[in-house]
Amino acid sequence: MVTVKIGTRGSKLALSQTGQITGVLTGVGGFEAEIIRVKTDGDVLTGPLSQMGGTGVFAAALRAAVLDGRVDVAVHSLKDLPTAAVPGLSLAAVPVRADSRDALCSRDSLLLAQLPEGASVGTGSPRRAAQLLAARPDLSIVDIRGNVDTRLGRVAGLPGNAAADVVPGRTGDLDAVVLAAAGLSRIGRLDTVTEYLEADVMLPAPGQGALALECRTADAGPTGVLGQALAAVDDADTRLSITAERALLARLEAGCSAPVGAFAFRKGSLLYLEAVVCSLDGVRSLRLKKATDGLTSVGATLLGIELAEELLAGGAADLADLSGSAK
Repeated sequence: MVTVKIGTRGSKLALSQTGQITGVLTGVGGFEAEIIRVKTDGDVLTGPLSQMGGTGVFAAALRAAVLDGRVDVAVHSLKDLPTAAVPGLSLAAVPVRADSRDALCSRDSLLLAQLPEGASVGTGSPRRAAQLLAARPDLSIVDIRGNVDTRLGRVAGLPGNAAADVVPGRTGDLDAVVLAAAGLSRIGRLDTVTEYLEADVMLPAPGQGALALECRTADAGPTGVLGQALAAVDDADTRLSITAERALLARLEAGCSAPVGAFAFRKGSLLYLEAVVCSLDGVRSLRLKKATDGLTSVGATLLGIELAEELLAGGAADLADLSGSAK
């Protein structure tokens, strides 16, 4: 029987989501699978993500492992995947998207509006920080990194916190943290969620909640067992949505250091895309929405590009450091 090697980062979240999708792939494809842990720069470097090279620090090593044959498929969190294509690789499958929202995990089950004045909220995302400040200018935003359990451990009183999961000497120093709802769900920590932040408060990162399954282009065709299995788990509506979101991100040339949120969804015969660009302090923001009836990859791409152009024309580059304004 064919054995497919599936590459992933070694974090608890990465292993959990890879295990889940591996179970689906093997069930569909009828092959055995071996999960291979690949250490990425994002797993060993410290400091703010925006100063370490952006989202690519999580993807580069996995992509290299696919290209050199150490693994056959790489499983990425799609929001961590750079928009630039890599020769020889194909985004072969985008499974059904999980919850795209951000989630507030706070002490005493407080909602965002109920946090005390000056409350300390942890996040490593400029996008989350800017939108938090837009909603609550009084908050003190604390830049944090680490795995999900480590971040949750910095909020006192959350369910499931254990001594082994927290940062020594820093347990309970924050009033709240903001994390992706999908990630919390995949590791069984939804019990820590105090409030799901809806799009009118916080638009997610492009691709948030979705997985990206990347393989060698030669293996992505419909003739092979692997290619057939990947095609079977690909979700057309999710792919349309993330295509629009990533096209917008690519046109803006905005990475993790730019506070840009975007979310697309299909409703009936239309694909909708909403995006926001904020100043880092959250004082100024520009939010636009657009729709198309072009329910194809080309139509979704054009939707993302056109909305990005409207954002740039509306002064988005003055709010954030967007390289796309120079083109």
